[in-house]
Amino acid sequence: MVETAFELVPVIALLPFVSFLIALFAGEFARKMLPKGGALPGILATGGSLLLSLWAFVAVSGGKTYHESIVWVAGDGTFDLQLGVFVDPLSAMMLVIVSLVAFLVHIFSLGYMNDEGETGLPRYYAGLGLFSFSMLSFVFADNLLMAFMFFELVGLCSYLLIGFWFREQGPPSAAKKAFLVTRFGDYFFLIGVVGVFATFGTAQFVGDHAFPHMAQQALQEGATEGITTFFGLGPQAWFAVLGLLVLGGVVGKSAQFPLHTWLPDAMEGPTPVSALIHAATMVAAGVYLVARMYGFYAMLPTVLAIIAFVGGFTALFAATMGVVKNEIKQVLAYSTISQYGYMMLGLGAGGYVAATFHLMTHAFFKALLFLGAGSVIIAMHHNENMWDMGGLKERMPVTYWTFLSGSLALAGIVPFAGFWSKDEVLYTALIHGLENPILLGAYAMGLLAVFFTGFYTFRMVLLTFHGEPRTDTARDPHGVGWNVKFPLVVLGILAATVGLVNMTPVAEATGMHIEYLHQWLSGPLHATNAHFYEDLVVGSFGEAAHLSPLLPGAVSLGLALAGAGLAWTLYSAPSPERHTEKLGSVKTLLFNNYYQDEYQVWLAEGVTLPLARAADKFDQGVIDGVVNGVSSVSLFGGSRVKRIQSGVVTNYALMLVLSFVVLLVFLGITGGWF
Repeated sequence: MVETAFELVPVIALLPFVSFLIALFAGEFARKMLPKGGALPGILATGGSLLLSLWAFVAVSGGKTYHESIVWVAGDGTFDLQLGVFVDPLSAMMLVIVSLVAFLVHIFSLGYMNDEGETGLPRYYAGLGLFSFSMLSFVFADNLLMAFMFFELVGLCSYLLIGFWFREQGPPSAAKKAFLVTRFGDYFFLIGVVGVFATFGTAQFVGDHAFPHMAQQALQEGATEGITTFFGLGPQAWFAVLGLLVLGGVVGKSAQFPLHTWLPDAMEGPTPVSALIHAATMVAAGVYLVARMYGFYAMLPTVLAIIAFVGGFTALFAATMGVVKNEIKQVLAYSTISQYGYMMLGLGAGGYVAATFHLMTHAFFKALLFLGAGSVIIAMHHNENMWDMGGLKERMPVTYWTFLSGSLALAGIVPFAGFWSKDEVLYTALIHGLENPILLGAYAMGLLAVFFTGFYTFRMVLLTFHGEPRTDTARDPHGVGWNVKFPLVVLGILAATVGLVNMTPVAEATGMHIEYLHQWLSGPLHATNAHFYEDLVVGSFGEAAHLSPLLPGAVSLGLALAGAGLAWTLYSAPSPERHTEKLGSVKTLLFNNYYQDEYQVWLAEGVTLPLARAADKFDQGVIDGVVNGVSSVSLFGGSRVKRIQSGVVTNYALMLVLSFVVLLVFLGITGGWF
């Protein structure tokens, strides 16, 4: 049974791909004969993927892992290109997360994409199927090249789905922005992939000849046989360069500063797509990649510190912008950027388990919040402005209580899921930061972001659901069906309970063994074992400080409650005021996202474009000028010489005689004949 479960792992990705083909090539049939333009194949496919993922999860829980690969392109003796499947505790957990969220998003889409006259539904469900296939394949990829391929396919799917309503002005622009910004990071990722092959001769994640294992041997034992470094750098410095190159793609996909600007604009796409992007696919891909190759990163303290600092800064930076947004999906977009900053902070601070834990809990509560926002948007006839809402608590009780569960998890209120995972990230950053000041700075930024998170989260809840209805639409909202409520209830329960799998503060206080995720990720394979990664981090950062998690957890909870309390004070009135307007120029700065878009436009048009034009002039005037000059001389000489070739035989005879006479005269003069 276990072997069968592992052998069927490729089918987990294949099923959504089949639904993609059905929706794509049977689109007209799907539109006429199948419910909701082809939703049923996608629901059945992702449901099947979920069942197979759970089967693989159970198989891994029995102490087994699975690795199988085939040679895709045979090399010339240096290295081969391979496609493979690797299932361990990390990938098994992620398969369940992705397939569950994709399944619920497909069901939710039945209720969301139901407007009369909605066109392109087969295209929409085809995009969801290809998106799910790409991410699932990325999750069980056994090497960096295969991961890169599906990493790029995930980006393509996001482009197609963000721009689904391409006849409108906003979505195509948002889709192009997402594609271009993430491609910029992926250029570095591609160079990193090539560099890994050139350095190690392999891109495998696992095995005796996997590049993380070879890097560990080189750094710990000095075994550099088969490893090539470049630019005169030693192994430590060169591996750091490779890690930073791959990190470029991670920063783009997971929307970390400075490549985060695409994510808020991506809200132009359908809300179920936003849930899939933010919770389980594109944005999760970058963090998962760092976790997947953590055996490589854990030995590079400089790179880890950069990851932690970028994550801590992003968590705070994005949270400040979320406090002034008026559209519900915009608040959630900046929340996503901030929460993935926490995950990067955890990974950079040596908290492999903590970051993975937050990746899991965030997938559930953020999918819940986006789908809950989608339910509100349906009720409000696709109006997303929170100032036009209010009073929806009594009119939409299922949406309200499930959304509140997700909000409590997002804000980090005990005992909801986000409290346990976010606090473990901060705790890990603190105990390592006490020995490493740069990590302590990253921890401080993450801790301050907790206050802003509590504020913007409950500002969103109060403006949307509490108080008096502020428009006629809010007084008489559109109803939602079971296909909207069912995913919300499932995710609402998970947002409230899934954090209980790893209660580090309670385990510390009581001595109870309730850190199940730690045990799960410390699986049978040494190279991907959480304890093994912790040992590598100790080698990079030194021993962590000994500190009880109770006091740091209490401080974090106090900040979250303070932020939530401030929001309650300002916005719980029946007719709340626009208090953020009182911030004046600060509000303008935050509302315009620190003018990052304007800066990027200036950078492109004011710096990059003039440099490109100058380079083009140099290329045409100097480089092409030299080449064209040489060719002109050649052409001129050829045009003169070709006159000799007249085609008249008597001329050729005359030229031969004259040449012979000149030759005789020359020989006579030089030979002394005369």
